[in-house]
This record gives sequence, C-alpha cells and structure tokens, in this order.
Amino acid sequence: MRDKGAAPWWRPERHGGRRARLITRNALTRAARDWFEGEDFIEVETAALQISPGNEAHLHAFGTEMIGPDGARAPLYLRTSPEFACKRLLAAGETRIFDLARVWRNRERGALHAPEFTMLEWYRAGEPYEALMDDCAALLALAARVGGRERFVFRGLDCDPFAPPERLTVADAFARFAGIDLLASLRDGGQTDREALARAARGAGERVADDDTWSDIFSRILVAHVEPRLGIGHATILCEYPLAEAALARAKPSDPRVAERFELYACGVELANAFAELTDPAEQARRLASEMDEKARIYGERYPIDEDFLAALGHMPPACGAALGFDRFVMLATGAEHIDQVQWTPMAGGD
Repeated sequence: MRDKGAAPWWRPERHGGRRARLITRNALTRAARDWFEGEDFIEVETAALQISPGNEAHLHAFGTEMIGPDGARAPLYLRTSPEFACKRLLAAGETRIFDLARVWRNRERGALHAPEFTMLEWYRAGEPYEALMDDCAALLALAARVGGRERFVFRGLDCDPFAPPERLTVADAFARFAGIDLLASLRDGGQTDREALARAARGAGERVADDDTWSDIFSRILVAHVEPRLGIGHATILCEYPLAEAALARAKPSDPRVAERFELYACGVELANAFAELTDPAEQARRLASEMDEKARIYGERYPIDEDFLAALGHMPPACGAALGFDRFVMLATGAEHIDQVQWTPMAGGD
C-alpha cells in the first residue's frame, strides 16, 4: 500500500519507474501462451459472473445483481476462480485447456494479495496430477528466462528456478519443521482427530485455544512453522494435503487420509495450487456443504452451491488441474516487492 503522501501510480514520473516490470509482464504472458500452445493446450475464455463464486470456507467474493428485462433480480458473484467453468468444459469434451483469467477475492489486500488479479489455470484430462508438477517446474524456468534471472529473490530468500523442485509431503513437512506427527490426527475417509493434533501442537510449543478446530490448528502450524521454510534454495512442491484441506480434490488411492493435492512454493511464496479432480457429484456436494457450514460458523455467511456444476461433474473424465497466481509469478520474474508493482492499473490506494 503506498504512502498517503506519495504520487498516484498514473503520474508519469511514477509510471516510468514501473514500466519495465509491466513490459516484462507482457512478455511473460506471451511466453506462457506459447508454452501451453506448444503442449497442445487450447486457450479458453470463461465467464466472470457466476451463480456461485466458489465454496471454500475462507474465500470471499464480490457480490452483484443481475436485473432482467422484466426487472426480475437475481444475485450473482464475480468469480474467485475459473475452476467451475473450466470443469464444465472438460465435461463437454475438452482435454487440455488453459485460462488467463481475471479473478476477484474480497478481504484480501497486501504485498502478495490484490482484490483483483490474474490467475493462470490449466487442466489435463486423463493424466496424473504429477504431470502438473512437471508443468510447474517448466513454468518456473520459463519465468526466469523471460525475466533474465538466474535466481528468484523475495524478502531476503532466494531460489534457483532451474533446479528440480523438492517434492515434500505435508506430513513430512510437519515432522521436519514442527516435530508433529500429522498423520496420527487423520482417519480414513478424511475424518480428523482434533484432540490428537491439539496435544501434538502444545507439545511443540504452539498455543491452542479451547474453541480451535482441527483446521484452525493445522493452519496455524502450516503458516508459522512450515510455509516460511519452503522454496528456499530450490522450489518446493508441498503435496498430499489432508483430505479435510482439499474440498475439490480426489483422495489418494493408497492412503485415503490424504488428497492428491499440492502447492508450489518459491522463496516462501505460495505460487500455485493443484490437484487431481474429484468427479463424484454426491461426494462433492457433501464437501461443499461442509465448507459452507464452516464459512457460516466463522463469518456468518454462505454462498449458494452451483447445482449445474455438480451435474457436470457426473460427465467429467478423470482430470487434474492447477491454478497459478500470475501476478506473484511476475513479481519473482521481475524482483518486485509488492503486487501493485506488476499490475498495469492497481486499485486506487495502491502502489
């Protein structure tokens, strides 16, 4: 957030200092498109207005209203992700797609968060989710080449974008960085043992409140002990999230306590979230309803569940998909310290 006394971004003297990063952003956009097209992906453009903006408990949307020719009113939302629309296209028969989508998330503002940003999302039908890990490694190297960087640096942390990313399970990360046996608090089918995790957290010196849920404790340990140590020296692929933390992902066949989900980190920055897609409409409906119950408990609100999306899941082939924060991607490629520095027209009050 810029100082109140600073000139706005549109003043020529400020824009001149921002322009080189923005030109690099354009070059990286072109390079990403070329890379995906070279891998036989088709670029799609999905609708920004949706019946449901997504049903993850901690994602917050911008609401609006559609007024029909007869004056009838219906609530709509700006999407927090193009995910629901892209999965419909997979159900329709597409097999490799990508979308450079404008998305909106409320309650988010900071060096790494903007209310409006670009998400690069891509899907592979009939392929294992490990293929997305290879995609992420290739895209990191691509960003470094376009930005002319031998290493990424952010807040004093550095990362070699050309080195193969380390693949680290969430359970191994909890054991390595917090001394906690995470799997001891998980049961088959995704059920969690709040008391087991609470005891382990207290043993590691972490504060646990009486009203903390298993998810609250998990998130606190992840943020405080794990994430700051990821993507240092080389990128990290943090994989096999607990099923309870992967509402849209498929359970791992060999261990149903965890999901086929991973996140990509570089310099301690989360860049991408990916998973093998859940395609069971009934199970997906149950998980989304549970997420909305949690949202109502914490924030006192809930979003509608998109029944048409659930119907499409019944026709969707096995697939995997990834969502990458493109603005953060550009930040590392250009050495920017704030997301506003890589957006052509940041929100008023920004950089």
